[in-house]
Amino acid sequence: MTDDLEKELVPSDIPGFRMGQKKTIDEYTRLDSKDESLNKWKQSLGLNTGKPLVVQPDDKRTVVVVSMTLNIKGQKPVVVNLEKEDSISLKSKKIKFKIKERSVYHLVIRFRIQHDIITGLRYMQGVKKAGITVDRMDEPLGSYAPNTEDKPYYEKVFPEVEAPSGLLARGSCNALSKFIDDDKTTHLTLPWSFQITK
Repeated sequence: MTDDLEKELVPSDIPGFRMGQKKTIDEYTRLDSKDESLNKWKQSLGLNTGKPLVVQPDDKRTVVVVSMTLNIKGQKPVVVNLEKEDSISLKSKKIKFKIKERSVYHLVIRFRIQHDIITGLRYMQGVKKAGITVDRMDEPLGSYAPNTEDKPYYEKVFPEVEAPSGLLARGSCNALSKFIDDDKTTHLTLPWSFQITK
């Protein structure tokens, strides 16, 4: 089931759009230092704005998803700690939770960037019930420089949504979340499931 979702969660190409050549952090820092608009863009990414965060030398990941939290009104938040996880180890884990129908909830993703600049990071999610895709999300997260000691992580808070209700809505669903960038590099694949209850 998650394999089907993984095939469906592929970012679409924009006709006529071509990715520019990837540059290192040093190259971006030195690039057109007298260009005011470019300097503002570099500052918005967080380049040269703080002491680099110390990362484990053997951790080669560029995007580290620290946690995903589902804040459900009237319920204890569901927090999935992912900092030490990778796509391979997550396939063997069973991430499950319950949501009452008509519950209002929102997702919060906390992540860290290390080693390099990430451009066009996006969060993709697919949900299937009884083998049929019932929901799909493709949310741009943005472009980021590596985190600093002053800003040890980034956070994305999604808008609130209401869980569906009724006999057809209730039951178990399988879901898959992916973090992917402009280069079509998948940084994390997270299978999970949930149940909508009365």
